Amino acid sequence: MSTRLQAVRGMNDVLPDEAARWLWFEDVVAAWFARYGYRYLRTPLLEHTALFRRAIGEVTDIVEKEMYTFTDALNDESLTLRPEATASTVRAAIEHSLLHDGPRRLWYRGPMYRHERPQKGRYREFHQFGAEALGFEGPDVDAELIAMCAALWKELGLEGIRLELNTIGSPAERAAYRADLVRHLERHESQLDADARRRLHANPLRVLDSKNPAVQEVVATAPAMLGYLGEASLAHFEGLQRLLRASGIEFTVNTRLVRGLDYYNLTVFEWITDRLGAQGTVCGGGRYDGLFEQLGGKPAPGVGFAAGIERLIALLRESGREPPHRRPDAYVVHQGAGALDVAFGLGEALRAAGFAVVLHAGGGGFKSQMRKADASGAALALIVGEDEIKAGAVSVKPLRDARAQQSVPRGEVAARLHEFLKGS
Repeated sequence: MSTRLQAVRGMNDVLPDEAARWLWFEDVVAAWFARYGYRYLRTPLLEHTALFRRAIGEVTDIVEKEMYTFTDALNDESLTLRPEATASTVRAAIEHSLLHDGPRRLWYRGPMYRHERPQKGRYREFHQFGAEALGFEGPDVDAELIAMCAALWKELGLEGIRLELNTIGSPAERAAYRADLVRHLERHESQLDADARRRLHANPLRVLDSKNPAVQEVVATAPAMLGYLGEASLAHFEGLQRLLRASGIEFTVNTRLVRGLDYYNLTVFEWITDRLGAQGTVCGGGRYDGLFEQLGGKPAPGVGFAAGIERLIALLRESGREPPHRRPDAYVVHQGAGALDVAFGLGEALRAAGFAVVLHAGGGGFKSQMRKADASGAALALIVGEDEIKAGAVSVKPLRDARAQQSVPRGEVAARLHEFLKGS
């Protein structure tokens, strides 16, 4: 007996009832981005592996052990399923000269791929939406992105999502900080776990967000990045905080927040909840002013964020927020000689007029079809039988109230359907 095939571990089917929630959520997000002037961009799922190695950093969890990478046998080139979308967005901006006439506000959504241990809120195929503001230097756009998120949480009715904020300065400031941080960690190397020791010289800032309690004790006594900032970096960070306070957006400065990607500089931030267990970060981002040059383009500033769709939908589900249910306007029941042909044409005509119509398929008696019409959630049953065909009419039966069934000339059904639906 053949083995029953199942979805790849960590890659999930979204079944129709749940998919309806996704579609509603994605419509809300698209309208929200439009209000802020962000335009939609689609990039490929597959990119050259070099893109992510150069952008994200060689000594990161993503590049070292999480990417789905393979060699394309036809071209003998290394390709990777995208683990995140900022690198792809910047690559597209460089390739198509998107900044030739000024800065751009862009947004995206879609699947990302990381080979992680699947658990609640963390999957191997996961979905994100995100924003990238390209070509803007000041803290005003950093603040705009954060304020956008705060507005979305409010619109979705999500509570208990807190903002943590930090700055990691310029590359030169970070290099000076890095040297002192390494010296501090070396003095306490015996307290570091294997992961922290591996990162000690290659990527020491990542030690700051270790979840190991013993390592956290070492990190607690480490120097803070704020003490290494120059005048320009401090002004940027203070300007951001001033704008957030003016907007009434609460935040906490977390001097240990560094994010997991090497391309960040200056602002970094995370939106965090305590309602999803270990996977508490629902959105994160920051500034990446050096990424354009790093990927071979002309220098240009950038800042953005990415949000996890699965995690936000889990919060919506946990909060009891249900999307509006779109039921069919009508269910077409048919029986008798020639009834299917008439019913089929009726359904197409009504759909062309903008109505949502389900045509019964699969045979069955009148009572069975009416049960299915009722179960469909439709407001009306449109009945086409031999008597209706002879009369050139359609019987309209309301399913959600006690109004009487009426016979309507076939040519008038589309015009009168709105009248029937108003009472449903």
